[in-house]
Parts: sequence; C-alpha cells; structure tokens
Amino acid sequence: MSMRFRKHHPEEPEINLIPFIDVLLVVLIFLMLSTTYSKFTELQVTLPVADADRPRDNPREVIIGVSSDGRYVIDGRPVAGRTVEALAGELTSASGGAKDTTLIVSADAAASHQSVIAVMDAARRAGLPKLTFAAQGPQAN
Repeated sequence: MSMRFRKHHPEEPEINLIPFIDVLLVVLIFLMLSTTYSKFTELQVTLPVADADRPRDNPREVIIGVSSDGRYVIDGRPVAGRTVEALAGELTSASGGAKDTTLIVSADAAASHQSVIAVMDAARRAGLPKLTFAAQGPQAN
C-alpha cells in the first residue's frame, strides 16, 4: 500500500513595507531636526588682527618657550624642572624681581594646554601680571 503525500507548495513571502516606511520617516525627521538645530549652535567668530609692528612700550621682557613635549626655555636657558614651583623660581630670577616685566609666552602650536596653564600659574606666583602670547602671522603662499 503506497501512501501518497501531497506536495507542499511554499507560500510566497510577503514583504511588508509599512515598518520600513515608519523607520525611514523617523530617520528623516531626526535628520531634519538635527540639521536645523546645528545652525543655531554654530559660533560666528571673527578673530582679532594683531599689529606685530607696533613698538613696545616696555623694554623689560622675559621670553619663555614651551615645546611640544612640555619642556621650557626661559630667555634661551633650559629650565631644569617642569613643575610650577621651578618655573616660578626661574621667572623670578629672570625678571630680576621687577614687577613691570612683560612675560612673552612662545608656545609650540602642539604644546599641551596644561603646560601653558603651568606657565600662567608660575607667572602669577612670580608676581608678573603682564603676560602676552607670541603668534605668527598668516603664511603668504
């Protein structure tokens, strides 16, 4: 006795597009809102122009260099330590105790923020309130 099995025809898969359209609409709304929001968060900054040729009023200057790896040089002499106390002592001796001395910070563009903050803290401890930063002008191509 033979048994006859019916062939099972697979049903055609039905693609439901409604969830896909819902996800696309949510993504589209998100992109529209975030793009509009980013316009309000942009800062329009106009940088000041430095007059490098202006004569200096104060001839007493101490130049401190900050390298990209955090080493310090005061008036061409390397500073032995990298602590704020060592910098303050060197700045006091370089200025000769004169409070009207201008400190010019010549920091490398890749120098860490912390090393420049250490120079500012050392200048405050050394009693040198006049502080300026050296920068170069735009390169002419």
